[in-house]
Amino acid sequence: MDLSLNDVQMMLADSVDKFIGNDYDFETRQKYADSKQGYSDAAWQTFAELGWTSVTLSEDDGGFGGGPVDLTVVMERFGRGLVVEPFLANVVLAGGVLKRDANATQKSAWLLAAISGELQTTLAFTEPSSGYQISDITTTAVSGEDDDQSWQLSGSKAHVINGGSAELIIVAARTSGERRDKHGITLFGIPATAPGMTIRSYPTVDGLRAAEISLDNVMANHSQVIGKIDSGYETLNSAVADATLAVCAEAIGIMTVLTEKTIEFSKGRVQFGVPISSFQALQHRMVEMYTACEQSRSLLMWAAMMMHKGGPAAEQAIHSIKYQVGIAGKRVGEEAIQIHGGMGVTWELDVSHYFKRLTAIGLMFGSADWHLDQLAAPDVA
Repeated sequence: MDLSLNDVQMMLADSVDKFIGNDYDFETRQKYADSKQGYSDAAWQTFAELGWTSVTLSEDDGGFGGGPVDLTVVMERFGRGLVVEPFLANVVLAGGVLKRDANATQKSAWLLAAISGELQTTLAFTEPSSGYQISDITTTAVSGEDDDQSWQLSGSKAHVINGGSAELIIVAARTSGERRDKHGITLFGIPATAPGMTIRSYPTVDGLRAAEISLDNVMANHSQVIGKIDSGYETLNSAVADATLAVCAEAIGIMTVLTEKTIEFSKGRVQFGVPISSFQALQHRMVEMYTACEQSRSLLMWAAMMMHKGGPAAEQAIHSIKYQVGIAGKRVGEEAIQIHGGMGVTWELDVSHYFKRLTAIGLMFGSADWHLDQLAAPDVA
């Protein structure tokens, strides 16, 4: 099995690496994260101009026809740079829905604008009481009197990443069925300024932004329905699977940096007259950090290939890589903090910010324990 990158993917990796190395150091990242919107418009526009936002779109949609492997190439480098720009919200989540189910008019108005950097978007699907169950949706969309040509949406969405900056919010709402039914979910494209929409943005522990969204009889018409009525679950599930793969790649980029920084620090930190890198116990711990990174990277490549093939194995692969990244990320992050000592948790040291993002990723789209439970479920191939 060939796990090496092809020439195009290597060029893509090199492009992101050069940008991170030349224009996105830790101080710059902190400045962007501390701004009102939590990222840089100029940097986001650069992402679009370099073609990163359109890598995973088909050529018919104005992209380069890349797949899951290409997505992991970009996201792993974003992890190494601790990038705060809303790639996940715009390209993977909202873009993942639009590229699968949007009609030609919606793609022209929304998808092309999103990948060009002109429109900020996001996907609102999690709810305060839904946990990690994607189909657990209580937000309702009630049809009007004119034969399903208009709807009133009411409900709440929690932890909507990029929700405070998004101009278009794709809302998953229940149009039929019971609370946890997979059938009966419909996706709507709602402007953030729509009457009845209340958005409360807040900073997250990892330096990003998210929002709580309340919908009180928000009106939507037929042109705002994305895909078929009652049939949005599969698209929603696929977009979230892509996002899960993406944050796993980001986590591996973070784990790699933490391992490298810890090894380098141990060579310069002197105790008892010698560098602590000479202590055998610490050597073993850093070898285990490196091994955890490499094991996770290998499983990520397998998961990306399974995602490309599709089918039941893809679902198993996503559960597997998220579990692996959850346990390995916790181990690598904690070791990095402990070997750095007290300074490892200070605001000024970048290690603490890498650890915060790694911790947040561990809980996004399902914890390690939750994904292990899904692997053990009898209906998972």
